[in-house]
Amino acid sequence: MDKPPFNPYIAVFIGVISVSTAAIFVKLAAEAPASIIANYRLLIAVLIMAPYILWKYRHEFSKISWMDWILACFAGIFLALHFILWFESLNYTSVASSVVLVTMQPIFAFLGTYLFFQERFTAGALLSMVITLTGSVIIGWGDFQISGMALLGDILALLGGAMVTGYFLLGQNLRKRLSLMTYTFVVYAMASAVLIIYNLILQHPFTGYPSDHWWIFIALAIIPTFFGHTMFNWALRWLSTSTISMSILFEPLGASILAYIILGEMITWEQWLGGTIVIFGLMMFIFSTTKKVAPKLTRLSKTNQETEK
Repeated sequence: MDKPPFNPYIAVFIGVISVSTAAIFVKLAAEAPASIIANYRLLIAVLIMAPYILWKYRHEFSKISWMDWILACFAGIFLALHFILWFESLNYTSVASSVVLVTMQPIFAFLGTYLFFQERFTAGALLSMVITLTGSVIIGWGDFQISGMALLGDILALLGGAMVTGYFLLGQNLRKRLSLMTYTFVVYAMASAVLIIYNLILQHPFTGYPSDHWWIFIALAIIPTFFGHTMFNWALRWLSTSTISMSILFEPLGASILAYIILGEMITWEQWLGGTIVIFGLMMFIFSTTKKVAPKLTRLSKTNQETEK
């Protein structure tokens, strides 16, 4: 394998910091509906990618079968639902709770492989899932003590994690036949189209937002997407998938620190305790499943890096 132009761990560090900004940007764009924020994040990313994709990868579009277009459409629907639910959760609960709970997607992914690919649970995987669930219950209980709406935000974040898992499971089959860039472009475009239709149905305005919101939309499309997940994809050439997966678990910590500095959000002891338990459980889960299900979960984990939180 060729030598990387610079230390891939630096790329991972940049990626973690970049994806940690997503929830902060959503919070700052408070005057826009969650679906509008999600719409512009994906639409702007698609517009930025379009010239390069159409120049270098346009030959792949003619090779996409009608079944693959259908898979891409459903993957786009799940990705759109992920962003709607996760961004909406940030209207009700804190950055710390939302990001920790939406990061539980590896658990949903493993459950999906159990249902659709008949993967077997190891004792370590079962124990780690119980630990992770315990941590999420502690977070939910602490937020419920604050307000019922905070608990609603926690539930929306969990549902957002489940939706992005649907995106992974649908996309892993499609990724066998399409390059990473083409796959990402097609699914982002599909998700953006779904969000446009969704916003039209709900009659959400596409214009009229403060000028700073437009800069936030652009920042969302660039920083967590290209400087975040693109860095993870680049680092996968030299680092293992488990290393990347473990690094992403530091996103809640980064997001919580940024939320404290920028938004003044304090972290309750329930969030500290529950979040620590969740992250520990996820680390244990990754260690216990990496070797056992490497062929299938590796594909899921690689696809995972393409999403943006």
